[in-house]
Amino acid sequence: MKKIEAIIRLSRFDKIRDALAQIGVNFFTLREVKGFGLQKGKALVYRGSVYDSDFIPRLQIDILTEADKVEQIVEAILGSGRTGQVGDGKIVILDVERIVRIRNGALDANAI
Repeated sequence: MKKIEAIIRLSRFDKIRDALAQIGVNFFTLREVKGFGLQKGKALVYRGSVYDSDFIPRLQIDILTEADKVEQIVEAILGSGRTGQVGDGKIVILDVERIVRIRNGALDANAI
């Protein structure tokens, strides 16, 4: 079992969600995150005052999957999330020892 964590642009979420649905990924966790990287922060102006924002808003998608589906999922995220500009995000793939569904105790692939 694997866990895929993808940090993406907010503007690309709908395309990524649709690409994942096309390959049968019907469950993932989504959260709003802030990051700092090559894109750097922006100066924001609010009521005439300048505020430096060191962090850029992004979304993090967490997907639990079987190991043989990882490449297909990564390709779907890359194909729909890439703009070619700095700040497109990152994908991290982690090993998962075990998944248990709380409702009925189903394990691993059956728990997704």
